[in-house]
Amino acid sequence: MCMEIKKVCKCGQNEASFHLRDNVMIPEVVSQLYCPNCSSEMELDDFSMIHDNGWVIEYDMILASSLAENKLGMNKDDVNPEFLFDQGYATWKETYPGELEDIVEEKEKVVALMKEDPKRYFQEIRRWANARMERLKEEGWRKAQAV
Repeated sequence: MCMEIKKVCKCGQNEASFHLRDNVMIPEVVSQLYCPNCSSEMELDDFSMIHDNGWVIEYDMILASSLAENKLGMNKDDVNPEFLFDQGYATWKETYPGELEDIVEEKEKVVALMKEDPKRYFQEIRRWANARMERLKEEGWRKAQAV
């Protein structure tokens, strides 16, 4: 089972949803969120932060390390922001914040084909999804790079 949390960024202008894989981590592990607006002037701390295309997630690494040690049997020294994000223990719910809202219109056009021409729909949805993921990779989104 997984948990979803929402976090408002430091400047209060944006929010993001997070996925906490297998309920290993708790919401407090994501200690702060910085959107592209509020992250532009800050200095990145590699010990506790991860940068993803202008967004910065700050983790409570003492809490995360303790939870990983107790629940996963990990060595505390092996727990870092990259592990939390890339392994899905505290990562975006989507490929990037706001993705679900961004794709509504794009996807509606393709889904409309389902009633008209189901075969073409499957071809188009596959083409659309692949092209979209390639675009996200080019834009530098961390989760897209892993696909």
